[in-house]
This record gives sequence, C-alpha cells and structure tokens, in this order.
Amino acid sequence: MKTPSFLRYLAKPVLAGLAVAGVIVLLNPDLRDRLPRLERERSQVERVSFAHAVRRAAPAVVNVYSHRQSPANYNQLLPQGLGSGIIMHEEGYLLTNYHVVSAADQIFIALQDGRLANAEMIGSDPYTDLAVLQIDEENLPVIPLDLDRKPQVGDMVLAIGNPYNLGQTITQGIISATGRNGLSSSYQDFIQTDAAINQGNSGGALVDADGVLVGVNTANYQWLGDAGVGLNFAIPIELAYTIMEKLIRDGRVIRGHLGLSGNPVNATIARLLRLPQVMGVAVTEVDPGGPADRAGLSRNDVLVAFNGETIVSADMLMDRIAETPPGTEVNLTLIRQGKHFSVPVTIGEKPPMPESPQR
Repeated sequence: MKTPSFLRYLAKPVLAGLAVAGVIVLLNPDLRDRLPRLERERSQVERVSFAHAVRRAAPAVVNVYSHRQSPANYNQLLPQGLGSGIIMHEEGYLLTNYHVVSAADQIFIALQDGRLANAEMIGSDPYTDLAVLQIDEENLPVIPLDLDRKPQVGDMVLAIGNPYNLGQTITQGIISATGRNGLSSSYQDFIQTDAAINQGNSGGALVDADGVLVGVNTANYQWLGDAGVGLNFAIPIELAYTIMEKLIRDGRVIRGHLGLSGNPVNATIARLLRLPQVMGVAVTEVDPGGPADRAGLSRNDVLVAFNGETIVSADMLMDRIAETPPGTEVNLTLIRQGKHFSVPVTIGEKPPMPESPQR
C-alpha cells in the first residue's frame, strides 16, 4: 500500500468521527456540564502560620526572676528561681505559679520590650499553685482573654515562656485532655497538652490559635516524678482567673473546710454498706476536732446531699464545701446503717497548706 492511500484510509474514519461528534454537540449544548469531572479535587489542607497569634500574645508573657537574701550577707541577693508570668491587666497585675516565687525575697520582671521592673507579691494560693504579682509600669501589653471560650480536646495550642532562661520560646501542640486532677492538690484541674513545657516555662501562657489565653503553664510529667514524654499540664484560665480575682481582693483564697476525706460510692461500696443504690460519697477519714467531727460524722457515713442538692461526685462535694464561707451552717444528708439522717454542720476555714520544699 502506498503512503498517500494509507493516509486517506486513516483520514476517513477520523473525519467521520469528528462529524458525528459535531452533530452530537450541536444537538446537546449542555452535554459538557453533564459529563463527569475528572480533574482532582483541591486539597482542603492548607499550611498555616501562627505568627498572628504569637504577635498578639507573646508581648504579654514576661520572664520572672526570684532572688533570696544571702544568709551570710543580707545585702547580697542570690538567684532562687526562674519562671514566666502573664500580664493580665493594664494596672500591672501578673499571674504566675506559686512555686516560682514562693521562697523569694525579691522578684524581678523582664518585659519583652526590654524593661525591667520590681514586682510586689499581691497574694498566693499554694493549693492551686498560683500567685499574683504587680508591677508599676505604664503602657503594658495585656494578654487577649475570653472566659467564654471552652478549650476542647484536639484544639491547637501554643506554650509561651522562658525555658532554661534561653529567652522567650514558643512550642506548639494540641490539647490532649481536659479536667485532669489528682496530680497535685485536690483543687487543681489541669489541661493536658503535648506542647513542651520545660523548666522556666512555669507561669507562662498557653494560648489558642488566635492568641487567646486558655491556661497557665505549670508542669510536665517528668517534673511530677516520672519520665513521661508529651505529658504537660496547664491550669485552665477559668480557674486561674477566679483565683486571681480573690487574691487581688483579699490577698488570699478563703475556702470552706469540713475536715473529712471520702471516696465516691461504687457498686462494691454500695453493696458493703447496704445502700439502696450507687450514690453519694463514703466517708473514709474524719479529722479529730474538725467541723465534721464536732457535728458527729464518722467513717462509713455516706453523704448523699449538701443543703438539699444531690451529691453526684466527690469533686462536686469538695467544690460546694470550698465555696461556702467559713462560719456558715449547712445541712448534710447522710445514710448510716441504712437509715437517713439530716445533720447541721458549721463550715470551718481551710487551713494553710504546709510549706513544702521548693520545686
């Protein structure tokens, strides 16, 4: 077959196909819109920078240096502690951790704009490991705050502080859990995060992707006595802000005190104590001479209501007691040997936490 004849042989079906396609398109002008789309969808994942959040929050996070007087020379100050703090108010109020400043005779604050200031201790609360300081400076940057925001597991967070006195550092992670307790004081309620919190970060800010404060960095799991990785903790801002207001107002946190310990009732305890259902808190210890002891409470009593409100957990009972002003009489409903009693108890004041070695 000669080459021109071969080309004519191929051209005939191609031209015929194009003619048929043209007729189909003319008869169906919307055909293209009905054809399946074969292009790949654009990725919904975009790279993001958190520089905006850092610019909003970082200027309000300060370095905290605490010093003690030398036992040999009272005119000499010795470095005692290193941490971070958060400027909460334009009047110079700062939040930090109690363990950062607990043994200090003098506290210095280094701002990110280069200013250095002496700080006055306004008040502290060892039970929540929080302290409020104040500096006398003008035009202070204040941390963005929104107490209505509720941090959730999976939220992205940034930890801002001064680890090992290297200078302000930002670490990034997510919220791994909320409502962690039992790690230290019974009054603490931690946010757990995998954003690194090292020595010097204590008292610094944990902020969300918008730079809004969600917590006060306080500890990592290794600091608590184990070599955990990615286990770091912050005090929720809702709790920290409440404590801060009380410290500014009163210089201390006044808590109610009942003088007993207890465990939530489970199915086993309910069966052993012959309870009709799983409910309340079973008393395990009563402090001699305390408010509960004076009211006649004893071990194995099951507390089921506080001033008529059903006790759903040990934390709920502890919170109600702590929130009640000392000297207030309340009614406790309890079950003892299968019988219900209503007992009036006068709430006392929570004694100071015993001093512990510097952490």
